[in-house]
Amino acid sequence: MIPTTPAPVKDGIANPAPLGLCAFGMTTVLLNIHNAGFFEMNSMILAMGIFYGGLAQVIAGVIEAKKNNTFGLTAFTSYGFFWLSLVGLIVMPKLGWATAPSEGAMCAYLAIWGVFTFLLFFGTLKLNRALQFVFASLTILFFLLVAGDATGNATIKHLAGYEGIICGASAIYTGIANVLNEVYGRVVLPIGPVNV
Repeated sequence: MIPTTPAPVKDGIANPAPLGLCAFGMTTVLLNIHNAGFFEMNSMILAMGIFYGGLAQVIAGVIEAKKNNTFGLTAFTSYGFFWLSLVGLIVMPKLGWATAPSEGAMCAYLAIWGVFTFLLFFGTLKLNRALQFVFASLTILFFLLVAGDATGNATIKHLAGYEGIICGASAIYTGIANVLNEVYGRVVLPIGPVNV
């Protein structure tokens, strides 16, 4: 049964974190099913990267700014633009707008995102265990992808795919936990809040 009145929101602005987390998580799962070798790169992944992983996360980040949440603003807008830039890296060479990045260039791209994610991980130490897992597993994912590109080893790329599925699923869990916990006004799905 759908509640007739929404859960109360303190500042009049709904919590954008579930949108950002689900957008990131679902797009990450789908890309990494590809990385694990289950299907080819296709328009489904690219469309998710533009519209849900990309634009929805940017929207979530802008709303986080209105809520005065610097961490949420930085994370969601950054990863939203990560997805948009990743689609650009794939599509622009096919349209003849630029040359495809070399393996070294892709390693640099993925490594800088890995470093950025690792640095944001320290912000999660004041938030909750679920977010800590999301950012820790995402850091590992970026560096597995770097290792796969640097070595050309398909096994490492497939391993990264499976690890990425876990990372994305953890983001989906965290987003849905936020929704259900807010709607029901109690802990339905635990996220392990940090008491500081």
